[in-house]
Amino acid sequence: METIYLGIVIFLFVLAIFDLIVGVSNDAVNFLQSAVGAKAASFKTVLFIAAVGVFIGAALSNGMMDIARHGIYQPQHFYFAEIMCILLAVMLTDVVLLDVFNTMGLPTSTTVSMVFELLGGTFALALIKVYGDNTLGLGDLINTDKALSVIMAIFMSVAIAFFFGMVVQWLARIVFTFNYKEHMKYSIALFGGIAATSIVYFMLFKGLKDSSFMTPENKHWLQENTLWLLGLIFASFTVLMQILHWFKVNIFRIIVLLGTFALALAFAGNDLVNFIGVPLAGYSAFTDYIANGTEVGPDGFLMVSLQGSASTPWYFLFGAGIIMVYALYTSKKAHNVIKTSVDLARQDEGEESFGSTPMARTLVRFSMNLSNSVSKIIPESSKQWIETRFRKDEAIIADGAAFDMVRASVNLVLASLLIALGTSLKLPLSTTYVTFMVAMATSLSDRAWGRDSAVFRITGVLSVVGGWFITAGAAFTICFFVALIISFGGTIAIVALIALAVFSLIRSQMMYKKRKAKEQGNETLKQLMKSNDNSEILELLRHHTREELSKIMAFTEENFERSVTSFLHENLRGLRRAMGAVKFEKQLIKQMKRTGTLAMCRLDNNTVLEKGLYYYQGNDFASELVFSVGRLCEPCLEHIDNNFKPLDAIQKGEFADVTENITSLLQTCRHKLETNNYNGFESEIRKGNDLNGQLAQLKREELQRIQSQSSSIKVSMVYLTMLQEAQNVVTYTINLMKVSRKFQAEDE
Repeated sequence: METIYLGIVIFLFVLAIFDLIVGVSNDAVNFLQSAVGAKAASFKTVLFIAAVGVFIGAALSNGMMDIARHGIYQPQHFYFAEIMCILLAVMLTDVVLLDVFNTMGLPTSTTVSMVFELLGGTFALALIKVYGDNTLGLGDLINTDKALSVIMAIFMSVAIAFFFGMVVQWLARIVFTFNYKEHMKYSIALFGGIAATSIVYFMLFKGLKDSSFMTPENKHWLQENTLWLLGLIFASFTVLMQILHWFKVNIFRIIVLLGTFALALAFAGNDLVNFIGVPLAGYSAFTDYIANGTEVGPDGFLMVSLQGSASTPWYFLFGAGIIMVYALYTSKKAHNVIKTSVDLARQDEGEESFGSTPMARTLVRFSMNLSNSVSKIIPESSKQWIETRFRKDEAIIADGAAFDMVRASVNLVLASLLIALGTSLKLPLSTTYVTFMVAMATSLSDRAWGRDSAVFRITGVLSVVGGWFITAGAAFTICFFVALIISFGGTIAIVALIALAVFSLIRSQMMYKKRKAKEQGNETLKQLMKSNDNSEILELLRHHTREELSKIMAFTEENFERSVTSFLHENLRGLRRAMGAVKFEKQLIKQMKRTGTLAMCRLDNNTVLEKGLYYYQGNDFASELVFSVGRLCEPCLEHIDNNFKPLDAIQKGEFADVTENITSLLQTCRHKLETNNYNGFESEIRKGNDLNGQLAQLKREELQRIQSQSSSIKVSMVYLTMLQEAQNVVTYTINLMKVSRKFQAEDE
């Protein structure tokens, strides 16, 4: 029996290694987003500074581990076997759940996932115990007060971080403006002193408060001399910042890099419990059972020892630090999550990662109405003065950066202070929630969310925040059922769930690689947006256009054939798939037009006048192809869904023949477009004209059938629609190829 539980403990530590890698991939955005977004230094330099902070924080961490020992459940009422069941269920759920979010590129909270997994697993075992023992209630088994305070702190941090982020960034912008180099002669020393003092206070007094080197004597001395030390630190940093400013040193860069180090250090100290707290609790429970409980067995030994505070061996912390640093340097998923957060906070226009939703549109409309109402109250002179402080055209933003150093500094300083407050109250605040919401709030105050981008940015924020709530619900529910399965299924269930978790991780990695391969096409657009050479921009735009139009031609070919074939064979599922594909493609078309327009703006006037019309016409014809497939599929879907009478044999035969020819034309045109070789295109034009003539003849024949009442009206209406949209597909395909040939031509 001891061997089985030893195997479980070993497996918990194996999962902890994966969890550290997956968790760092997710949480790297917390401390890298500001420095990366503002280009405070090279990416390698930022990574090195963060890695040092992560390693030191992990090696010195010893606080917050009690959450996994007795923060959610009451261990004195649980037997060793039950505790191991809960902890194994938590780790199996956690590593898979976090990997799913990382694969999607969405930042989520490791704190929330751990707390709700512990809550779900504990609730499952508590129900079993209450059912079997009437002397115990749920309140005796679940630490409801602590669980509720943790949950409230986590979700309250969202509102608090967003509110203070808006206010502080607005004040910072009023003081420094976007042209901050002209408005920081003396204010920069004061700002630098406050920022550096806040970061040091956060790092020393809070981030390392419960570290292993902090003896009771050291803590007492710090508490007794806090105000005196803070005053000394503030005065020293203020003077130092002024001197550095006189020597032309960028103070904001120092603050950003110092803040990155501090936040990385505190992340490792505060969030390490999310990754290794559960395995360490399992290890502690196992050693206690081996020493004192083997005589009564795992189902009779109560885990009273877990009520005590954790004392983590240094080698576990040291090993965790090494793994976290390794994950920080090597994880591609970490870079993907950072990209999501930076894109939502960037100052300028660009490719939007998210679409538009009704809720986002409602919020934008409400905000505009509220802003207009407030604007009427403020005196005109005050409004004009405020406008002079928010001239975005004066912004000093590094090449390729998403925002400036002022905002990056506020992000880090404010997030540090808020997390320090939560740590001092022994609440495991989500660093993800705090840093992300502060970043979103400061971007809002900086007017980065203009009328043309606000709805997309808000949709992105709502998607991320919604993902957090999904995390909480999914973590609780999945862990609840996993704990039940382990409790009732025993060893067989454990082996099966481990196999399922391994399969899920492997499958997730394969899906991620496929998705990244599909996104390689965006690299052309990224290069295009960075280039300043007109001829290079035009060549990259031509390449990007070929890629995008080829995708649309492939979509048209596949879904035109699928719609027709599914209708002829009365395949409802196939029609639904085609209709779903059309809806998704319409969103991609909108994004393609938006990014294409941004790219065209980078060309010089002569090139735009010469090539611009062909480009926009090509986009319009591509849109019409997608809409034509949709207009063909929709009545077919409705017809089959209502179980109406199908086409007769004659109609099926004649339309199947012409469909085959249309598909062949689409294939040939797509190949020419992909290879940028339009030789012999005149034969496709003739073929298109012939097909349109055949379709027109089929329409005349169908009208004659209607006149002679030899065909069902409902069938005839659908059939005529199919013929018309097939004609449109042929016409728009030929027109698309014509304008594409002109746009791709080197000489007019």
